[in-house]
Parts: sequence; C-alpha cells; structure tokens
Amino acid sequence: MNDRLTMLIVDDVEINRAILAQFFAEDYQIVEAGNGQEALDIIESQRIDIVMLDLVMPIMGGMELLSIMHKSEKLNQIPVIVTTSQGAVNSEVQAMERGAADFITKPYNPTIVRCRVHNVMARMENEWRKMEQAAQDVQLREMRHNIEIDRLTGIYNHEAFLAKAASMIQENRDVRYSIAYFNISCFKVINELFNMETGDMILRTAATYFKTIAGKRGIAGRISADQFAICVPKDMLDIELVLQGMDGVMNSLAIYRNLVFYAGIYNVDNIYISVSQMLDRAHMALNTVKGKYNERYAVYDERLRTTMIEEQMIVREMELALDSRQFTMYLQPVFDVETGKPVAAEALVRWIHPNQGMLRPDKFMAIFEKNGFIARLDHYMWEEACKFLSSQRDRGLPVIPISVNMSRLNLYDTGFIEILQGLLRKYNLKSSMLKLEITESAYIENPQQLIKVLKRLQAYGFQVMMDDFGSGYSSLDMLKNLPVDVLKIDMSFVHELEKSPRAAIIMKSIIQMTKWLEMDIIVEGVETKEQLDLLTELGCRKIQGYYFARPMPSGDCMEMLENLADEDIEG
Repeated sequence: MNDRLTMLIVDDVEINRAILAQFFAEDYQIVEAGNGQEALDIIESQRIDIVMLDLVMPIMGGMELLSIMHKSEKLNQIPVIVTTSQGAVNSEVQAMERGAADFITKPYNPTIVRCRVHNVMARMENEWRKMEQAAQDVQLREMRHNIEIDRLTGIYNHEAFLAKAASMIQENRDVRYSIAYFNISCFKVINELFNMETGDMILRTAATYFKTIAGKRGIAGRISADQFAICVPKDMLDIELVLQGMDGVMNSLAIYRNLVFYAGIYNVDNIYISVSQMLDRAHMALNTVKGKYNERYAVYDERLRTTMIEEQMIVREMELALDSRQFTMYLQPVFDVETGKPVAAEALVRWIHPNQGMLRPDKFMAIFEKNGFIARLDHYMWEEACKFLSSQRDRGLPVIPISVNMSRLNLYDTGFIEILQGLLRKYNLKSSMLKLEITESAYIENPQQLIKVLKRLQAYGFQVMMDDFGSGYSSLDMLKNLPVDVLKIDMSFVHELEKSPRAAIIMKSIIQMTKWLEMDIIVEGVETKEQLDLLTELGCRKIQGYYFARPMPSGDCMEMLENLADEDIEG
C-alpha cells in the first residue's frame, strides 16, 4: 500500500517536469500533465495533494486552471504552487489573488523549491488543525446557545454572519455589495465607569440600529464583544449618514458623550474570496482611523491591498525563518541607578532577513499574533534566553535574570508551563532566572483566565512582570486583582514627566503603591540625564532605556557582563 502524498506537476516543457519530479521523487508519488486541461482531468479523477503549476501553456494555461480550482469548493482545498519566470511580479500577484499558496521562479534552486513546498504543506496542515478545532468549538457552542443568533443582541453572531453574507453575495451576483465593520471607542471604559448592564444596553441598541440599516436587502451581525458588521448593497450604504444616525441614537441614551463608532468598508470586488477575508479587509481599513478625531471611516484601497500582500509574504517565509534561525535574540539590560550596573535584561526578538536585513517587530508581530505563530516564536525565544542564562553560569559570571514575553495565546495553552519547566530542567536553571512579561491588554481581554494562569506560574516560582503599564487603559482594579510581581512603566509615560507636573505626581503615587503592594518597578524608555535625575528623585531604582544601553545582540551583552566582572575583580 502506498501512503505517500501525490504531487501533480503541470508544465508543457518536459525537461521542467523532469527537474521537479527529480526533486520530489523520494517523498511524493509524481503525476505529470502537459497542460491545464490534462491537469484538470487528473485532479477530478484521483486524489492530488499538491500541484506545481506553470502559468504559460497551450490549450489551457495555468492562470485559467487556477481560477477554476479557486472557484470550486472541492478543488480549492488543494494547495497550488505556481512556477514563474524571473521578474514576473504581476503574474505572481494575480496568482496569489486567485488562491495560489506560493510561487517559485525559474531556474529552480533545489533547496528553495523543497523549502517552499515544505512550508506550504506545513501551513495546510496547520489550517486543517484549525478547521478541526473550529468544528469542535461550533459543536460546543451549539450545546450552549442558538447556532445563529447572538444571545445578547438578537442579531446574527459571527459564524452566522459569515454564512449568510456568503450565501447572499453568491446568490445575487448582479448586485454589488459592501461590507462595513464597526467598532465602539472607549467601550471598555464604559464598563469600568458604569456597569455591565449599561454596556449591554449600548450593544443591544447598536444592534437594533444596524439591523434597521441593513433592512431586507442586507444583514447585520455582532462579530465580537463591541464589534459589528453589516453587508448591504453598495448603492444603499451612505456611511456618513449611518454614523450620524448612530451618533443620534447613542446621544439619546445620555450615557457618555465621547462614545464614538468608527467604520471600515470593503466594497466587494471579488466574490470568490471568503467573507472572513472581506471582513479582514474592512477591519484593516477600520484600524487606520480608529481613535482619530477628524476621521470616522476608511475604505479598503490599493494601499491596504499592498499591505495585505506584504503580510502574505511574511506568512510565507516565517516557517523557513524559524527553521534557519533568522530570528535573533537581542537583550536590553535593566540597570540599578545606585550601582550603575545591570541587574536584569529583557529578551527582544529581531528578524534578520537574508535579503531585507533587520525587520522591525512591528512589521511581523501583529501578523504572528493573528495567525498563532507567535506561540512558536515565544517558545523559541524562551529557549534562547535559557541558553544565555546557562552560558552566564558556565562562564562563572553572576547570573542576571532574563525576562521573556508571554503572548496572550499561551494563556489558553494548558501545556506551556510544562514547556517552561522542561527548558529549566534541560539547562539546569532556577525559575527565578527566567521572568515572564505580559501586557495589560491580556487582562482586559480575559481577566479571570489570566489571574488563574499567573497564580499557577507563581506557584512554580516564576516572577511575572506587567509590561507597558500606562500605555493603554491602566486601572486600579487591575492592580488590585492581578497577582504580578513587577510593573514596567511604559516609555510614553516617562516622556510626559518633564512636561507635566501631574504626570510626576502620578508616577510618584504609582511608585508608592507598588511598595505598599510589595511589587517591584522598572521604568522603560529613559533617554536623558534629566529624565534619570527626575525618576531617581521620585524613588525609581531600576531603569531601562537608551540612556544606559540600547538593545544589543546577545553576544555583545555577554561581552559587557564579562567586562564588568573583570572590573569588579580588578577593583
């Protein structure tokens, strides 16, 4: 019995087929076709697991076959890697828009070709796992509440909105639709200042309004906590009137004058992409205006499309980047102002791309958080930090603890604490050497789950740090309930100290509160002598920022620690 996967190689040039077949003959059962029509006949008659597709062929070209497969519910599950000539950028973009999983250029580099195929199949496996998990989640939700209607608001829930919008768009192909994605600003503040009943009333009122706007020709849905969407014919969506009407409805509740709705719009120009992707594009547009005072809505356009293509490139290369150790640990020390020496360090990830050089974390971290890759990157960085700690000890240096990030995704992974403990055992380290950083957004999203996880971590001896405190909506309720050991004050707050006497008063109060709560405090983003002197006067002892040291490669950090140790010996 043959358990190997089957690869279909489609190219009208026999030598090209032979080259690709040679690359994969050991791992795949190879099937060949000389044009798109032959390939389509093969795909419809037998199981094919992956397709290598040339674009230019007689009878039926690769782009036509790709379009046929993309529109078919049965065939669009098969990953297709397009083979193109060097520099065929437009063809590559068109192929990606028609569902191609990746592309490779001729002449073929065996290593790159194998890596690309490996990455595509790994992503497909991840997608299947996600789909299986999603199916299980749906079954659980069916047991708890109605499958289509959001229990609080009475309009479609997220899953039902996706299904209903897809049916509506496909069944009325002569109608041009628009999807508008809405989000309420300051909604979490409403729940803090008032109560859940007030927040629920706002959500129900908004849902009723959106359902009225959608009418009989469209649909409305609640996408998540305070996010809504409508899908309506483009000719009936006047977004300025919609937002003005919502302002009037909210003002009539006489609750909070700064309660504002923002919107992102995607005018559906490709009915063959999923409604989930359409929502993503509308959401992408929304994110460009959210929080602004002079703009309330944005429309998905070519600029945002370019951003989406860049994201696809990042997703395509992330597996190879991790396997080839392109992700590098940088360290930024934390200094004791009294001694002027480092007492800890924070691990920061940098992507050293072979072609583009160093990529900023803001280019890829949000994408990794969205697609779940952040959990694997976290695990990689945890081990890098453990290697550094072990190296400090083996060189006879005083071991300064390293803090590492713990993404929100890990809060829902019951096995991540065992991963941490396994790393400590592997490198013979104490839990006090590895500190874990979370952000306040994790508390806002799911406070009970976070508190439960943090208590487990502390029971195993780990210290937990609240990163970027003061950058979002920090509250006394969070300080009261969240069992963290260290507060890291965000740099944006530090930059206000010299300009605002009130900021200095608040900072002094925070420092005093942490002492009463038996918490430690680290101030980030210190860049000037004036800031350092002011913070020292306020009682801050541990400082991190460019004034003392920028983030540096781990090797440079080790050299700095060795030099300091030598100075101590000489002294």
